[in-house]
Amino acid sequence: MSWEKKKLGDLCSITKGKIGINKAIPGVYPLVVTSEERKSHNEIHFEGEAVIIPLVSSTGHGHRSLKRIHYQTGKFAVGNILCAVIPNDSNILNAEFLYRFLDLNREKELVSRMRGMANVTLPMKEIANIEIPLPPLEEQRKFVDEYKELETANNTLSIEITNQLNIVKQLRQAFLREAMQGKLIKQNETDEPATELLAKIKSEKEQLIKEKKIKKQKPPPPISEDEIPFEIPENWTWCRLGLISDFISGNNFMSGDFTKNDGAKCIKITNAGIGEIIETDDRLPIEFIDKYPNYLVYENDLVLALTRPYISDGLKISKCSSSYNNSLLNQRVAVIRTNKRISNEFIYSYMKSGYVLSLYKSMFTDKGQQPNLRKDHVTDLYIPLPPLSEQKRIVAKLDELMAYCESLEESIKNSQSQNEMLLGQVLREALEPKEKEVVA
Repeated sequence: MSWEKKKLGDLCSITKGKIGINKAIPGVYPLVVTSEERKSHNEIHFEGEAVIIPLVSSTGHGHRSLKRIHYQTGKFAVGNILCAVIPNDSNILNAEFLYRFLDLNREKELVSRMRGMANVTLPMKEIANIEIPLPPLEEQRKFVDEYKELETANNTLSIEITNQLNIVKQLRQAFLREAMQGKLIKQNETDEPATELLAKIKSEKEQLIKEKKIKKQKPPPPISEDEIPFEIPENWTWCRLGLISDFISGNNFMSGDFTKNDGAKCIKITNAGIGEIIETDDRLPIEFIDKYPNYLVYENDLVLALTRPYISDGLKISKCSSSYNNSLLNQRVAVIRTNKRISNEFIYSYMKSGYVLSLYKSMFTDKGQQPNLRKDHVTDLYIPLPPLSEQKRIVAKLDELMAYCESLEESIKNSQSQNEMLLGQVLREALEPKEKEVVA
């Protein structure tokens, strides 16, 4: 028997949700929203089996996208920026088959039908025009069962891939930990001890203060034995970050100063990322470069978020690339500019270590405070400092090892992508043979 193609509007009722998501009153019934997790409501809007489709773009202004659609059963409510698609006759169209088909063909059948330039929406009349293959009910149920089996196998593989990616993350941190404890490479007895390096930096600062080229600053507190978290080699030393770097916080530029795409780049808190600055088109007048020289950011500066400075994967710190040279620094973002006698790559590696992330997390998570780093949280941070020549050797070794980790990660992600593509192809092919015998 051939498979017919029929429009959803002829097979289903398509009804818009009935409650503003923020106006819902928590209750015992699931409330289907755009996110994966359900909220709740105190009233029933629908009962039975349904496919729930968002009517607005998942990525907001000017973009066509749907991250997910939903399959819902029982008694439930639906937010008013979604619609419920319910088969008129469950003996003709299985709701879960419809969900699987639409989810599998989401880009082709749903995203392609979205309309609008700024506020992108999916009109319900467009959903009604979607044509679906309509096999016999037993074939629909068989397809759903096969889909679930493949999905289970895919999920098992995805869990394994996630575990592998986590192992690579742990490997990165292991390399950083070994590097910062002086265990990654062999020490060279002929290296100038780090204490002499610090003495030279101190002497140079004193001379600059004497010449009135820089202002005298309050010295950071000494490091007590209790603060030292791990042992380091004999020719290393512990010091505060403020002794070997300058801390520059951003300026509170007025919102009216900003334009788009024309002028000097400005790094805001929203541009603070892990490893690289998140691209921005925010601009300030070009004359601000001369007007605010104290807030300029230069290539190789370390840009650090001060508000919510970390996520689970790491500290929001990036090394400024050449494309952001002579950018201006906005409020809630800071720059760490290392002394010329210090490898900023070494300091950058230390700031990316799990130890620093854990230290900053411990300042806030136990106290329920929103993470907001102060200047002293950064300048008083203690650093295990090797001789300069060893800093450079450590950085070179870390570059080699991190490139190895990136290669592993890319290979794992490629496997994940191929697995997802294969699953989709297998499922689509399950529908193709019957689609070739379409009844007009």
